[in-house]
Amino acid sequence: MADIIIDHVTKRFGTFTAVDDLDIRFSDGDVTCLLGPSGCGKTTLMRMIAGLETPSSGRILFGERDVTQLPPRKRNIGMVFQYPVMYPTLSVAENIAQPLKHDRSLSRGERERRVEEVLDLLDMRKQARAFIDDLDAGSRQKVAVGRSVARQTDIVLFDEPTTNVEVNAKLQLIRTFKAVTQRLKQTIVYVTHDQTEAMTLADRIALMKDGSIVQYDAPRRLYNDPSTEFGGWFLGNPGMNFIAAERRGNQLHATILDSPLDVASDLGGGEIVLGIRPENVLMHSEPGPGSVEGRVTEQTIGIAGRNLARIAVGSAVIKVKADGPAPVAADGTVQLSFPRDRILVFRNGARVTL
Repeated sequence: MADIIIDHVTKRFGTFTAVDDLDIRFSDGDVTCLLGPSGCGKTTLMRMIAGLETPSSGRILFGERDVTQLPPRKRNIGMVFQYPVMYPTLSVAENIAQPLKHDRSLSRGERERRVEEVLDLLDMRKQARAFIDDLDAGSRQKVAVGRSVARQTDIVLFDEPTTNVEVNAKLQLIRTFKAVTQRLKQTIVYVTHDQTEAMTLADRIALMKDGSIVQYDAPRRLYNDPSTEFGGWFLGNPGMNFIAAERRGNQLHATILDSPLDVASDLGGGEIVLGIRPENVLMHSEPGPGSVEGRVTEQTIGIAGRNLARIAVGSAVIKVKADGPAPVAADGTVQLSFPRDRILVFRNGARVTL
């Protein structure tokens, strides 16, 4: 296994900067998800790690080995793409074994042992003799995963492998990926725009925007303690509520607060907003300590009794995620409270500590 070291890497296409001076290390044995919206640079970064693109500047190292100028075949990596290339005239087992035939250091017995191990890991022993054309898209991707991990390379790269898989197969495929990554402990970089995949699979998530990594953290910390407004908005379904706040001396005033929020004197200038997750907003039928009045504008029935309501508080519209519907119908009034320990403060888009 090996760390992946991204040493001040920039990638430009003409005047467009796809990746902007990234300087980060992905630890060996970890699953790192590159997460972000389309066009954020995650695929370009993965392609540079793979050797399919060359950085405009900077270096890429696997451990102590500088691979910046090496072609893919000399990097000792496995890859799983959105559209896996398979051999339709070969069986599942033969497709998994195919890359191993080029490794002269492996005996026939070792190749067979690896194929058997992967078939067990993927729970595909009963399909070992099936041909690729007989499989659904999810099963084909499982074979592609098996073919990559059977080589036992230091690093495996996944490029949005569930994009073209239907929903039920996608869930099964994610469970398979989780089992594979936990069992083999290879260094894995997984590109996705799907936050559920990232939160499920990753040891750490690199959240990307406009060619930069805005936060690199464990999934739960990234969700609970976003370092930027973008992180609070992008993660969550729906994302965080943001409410404009006005600073008066060492206090912040906002429509969601029944009393001011004390802040440090050195908070600095700029635009201040308060952020809170929809599931952390409390909704009541009667006034209580710290509550403010709001009007129900919309309700959506969710899964397993988890519902989403939109509540107008002054000029702000607050998203509230709760078990069960709001205590009143649309256009009725409710009381909302915002636990102070759940409120985050952002200045000019960046998190600040009170």
